[in-house]
Amino acid sequence: METRVALIGIIVEQPDSVAQMNTLLHEYSSYIIGRMGVPYRNKGISIISIVIDAPMDKISSLSGKLGMLNGVSTKTIYSRRSC
Repeated sequence: METRVALIGIIVEQPDSVAQMNTLLHEYSSYIIGRMGVPYRNKGISIISIVIDAPMDKISSLSGKLGMLNGVSTKTIYSRRSC
């Protein structure tokens, strides 16, 4: 199956959503290449980058599910080439 490499940027403004977010990330862990989180304590938010190599439908599904969480915003950028 053809996959794409993508970066999902996540901003968490509601700490109550972190457990649900981590559950979702665990469900897709077989596709995740790396994860980096930066707590921005002055603003009370967390910024997380997820690098993923997966079929397009899996990337879209994860990004959509994350974006539906209360206080969580996402934006996804894709590599131009398929793998």
